[in-house]
Amino acid sequence: MITPAPPLPDERSASADASITAWALAARGGDSAAVEHFVRALHRDVIRYVAHLCADPQAVDDLAQDTFLRALGSLHRFEGRSSARTWLLAIARRAVADSIRYTAVRPRPADLPDWEPAAELAQPRGLPGFDDGVALLELLAGLPDERREAFVLTQLLGLPYAEAAALTDCPVGTVRSRVARARATLLALLAAAEEPEPALAAA
Repeated sequence: MITPAPPLPDERSASADASITAWALAARGGDSAAVEHFVRALHRDVIRYVAHLCADPQAVDDLAQDTFLRALGSLHRFEGRSSARTWLLAIARRAVADSIRYTAVRPRPADLPDWEPAAELAQPRGLPGFDDGVALLELLAGLPDERREAFVLTQLLGLPYAEAAALTDCPVGTVRSRVARARATLLALLAAAEEPEPALAAA
């Protein structure tokens, strides 16, 4: 008996997107179980995307919640012409943009020191799995905004290039170029970080 080959990553992604879109359409019709499936399936993607767009780590959960509230309130207008994932991430993008605009015009009560990045850099480095995660976040934070967003959408969230292009309102070739440049920058930075430090000359 011949065992069928496992689906390719793109096929798995397309299948998952089809299921999520079906849940969104069912949720639009009032299926409460579909609403729960839809939110659970995309909650992590929304958190990750918002975290990379937003400059305030403490606002991420609120922005994710705002995204889902906006989406659930707009489900009656969702027709499935794009994947529900792309539709939801577009809403997340607008939620972050609105938050940034609101923060820009709101008076700031005080200038607090930017302690969080310093605290992250001071964390112990010997913990399994810690270095890689923090290093990636630090390196991504150093990329230009457009390249970081393209990289996060396609390489971390798994969005097809065409959908990432539609979401960011730019040509597919531009998204591919941004991802390629982001990847090249990240690889160069990682290689530089892994180079051994030169030994100190003996006194």
